[in-house]
Amino acid sequence: MQTLPNPQAPGASTSGASSDPTLLTDTTIHRRKTRPVPVGDIIIGGGHPVVVQSMINEDTHDIEGAVAAIRRLHEIGCEIVRVTVPSIGHAKAVAEIKEKLKATYQDVPLVADVHHNGMKIALEVAKHVDKVRINPGLYVFEKPTGDRTEYTQAEFDEIGEKIRETLKPLVLSLKEQNKSMRIGVNHGSLAERMLFTYGDTPEGMVQSALEFIRICESLDYQNLVISLKASRVPVMLAAYRMMVREMDKLGMDYPLHLGVTEAGDGEYGRIKSTAGIGTLLAEGIGDTIRVSLTEAPEKEIPVCYSILQALGLRKTMVEYVACPSCGRTLFNLEEVLHKVREATKHLTGLDIAVMGCIVNGPGEMADADYGYVGRQPGFISLYRGREEIKKVPEDQGVEELINLIKSDDRWVEPED
Repeated sequence: MQTLPNPQAPGASTSGASSDPTLLTDTTIHRRKTRPVPVGDIIIGGGHPVVVQSMINEDTHDIEGAVAAIRRLHEIGCEIVRVTVPSIGHAKAVAEIKEKLKATYQDVPLVADVHHNGMKIALEVAKHVDKVRINPGLYVFEKPTGDRTEYTQAEFDEIGEKIRETLKPLVLSLKEQNKSMRIGVNHGSLAERMLFTYGDTPEGMVQSALEFIRICESLDYQNLVISLKASRVPVMLAAYRMMVREMDKLGMDYPLHLGVTEAGDGEYGRIKSTAGIGTLLAEGIGDTIRVSLTEAPEKEIPVCYSILQALGLRKTMVEYVACPSCGRTLFNLEEVLHKVREATKHLTGLDIAVMGCIVNGPGEMADADYGYVGRQPGFISLYRGREEIKKVPEDQGVEELINLIKSDDRWVEPED
């Protein structure tokens, strides 16, 4: 897939509007500078394009089904695929999945999702995947006690030390193999002592992540990616922004994995995910994303790329510019846009405008590579950038647009 270079200017301010007039007119997203973290042959952070991820639904005991699901995702642009690993048996099955992918397709970067008391599971699966995701709230599970009213500092520290000893073997294993870890905090599964100490708050999420980061750093391990997901967009936004502030204070530059967890399905699930992920990306925050829909995982990938394309962070498809139509429109705009899209949607890296009339068309589509503009009843004008190239009968418009693109050697034939 074609990508756009990512600017590496200093991170944009997330505290509100700037008084600097050059920033007020700057249309470039200045991504926060982060360290590069390897996940197989993909790099997260370090100025690399924002990486797209998803997760299969198949039980990893189903080797054939899991391989097929991973391949389906990867073939449509998912760059890293996550699998659930709830037991040692599942961890060993991942080894077979990895080998079968190599033998029948290619070596897709895999992430293992390890949860409740997953110490032994994580150590086993770390041999077979490229990254291990752990949830700080569940990795060393603290059984709630109904009569507790607080945690003393001694109790807090005692559990922290237990976590360190439990996490240490995994960290050393990943470090030796030059593999990575995602410290994946979820708002809905904070550890009990974090809830008692900080409440059910973004601060609790941030402190939970920092505790695990410090353990990793104490073992000289920095191949870390951090996530702080929530099902409520305002909580998710607050947690990531706070995490960035804290990391900046502490001199940490770990890349961030963005997502709104349990976003639901349909139009609202997509809007909810875009509101959270897109807002942070626009602020320069985020190095990899996953849209979590209650739908087939393949439905998540187009949403990811649409978010990235809209922000100018990846260019993987045609960008269509079209006016909303009005009384001046000289043809059926919705129908023509559909025809243009169907004819050109397989291309990448182009901006194509479809405008209903000559009044605003040339100005509104000034940044487009090609324009299709209503000129007069029954005729349209084709543009290359700001230059009008030819006027043609409306019924020949799409064909002539294709010919124009071909004449510029920017056309590729669609795959069968």
